[in-house]
Amino acid sequence: MPVITFIEFDGTEHQVDGEQGLSLMETAMKHDIPGIDADCGGSAVCGTCHCFIEAAGELPEIEPQEEAMLGLRPDRADNSRLSCQLRISDDMADMTVRLPEFQM
Repeated sequence: MPVITFIEFDGTEHQVDGEQGLSLMETAMKHDIPGIDADCGGSAVCGTCHCFIEAAGELPEIEPQEEAMLGLRPDRADNSRLSCQLRISDDMADMTVRLPEFQM
């Protein structure tokens, strides 16, 4: 089971065990991690679960809907993802998820 470290914009860290099958967004919501709003509930239509991934392993490719939502972010970076689109698996490496200053 991978360990997910969520880091709030102010530097506060939260380490949680990643549960297979849940998305990073669902994991954050389950553990009351501040900084992910998840307004659309994981449909990739709002972009309010934007995060910056620091991962050792490969992540799934960005799908067109996720790409469109990320395109609306003024703070988009090369490692930007929507946390609702990343499902945790047992073979996933431990990762750090940095949260932005604000969600849109």
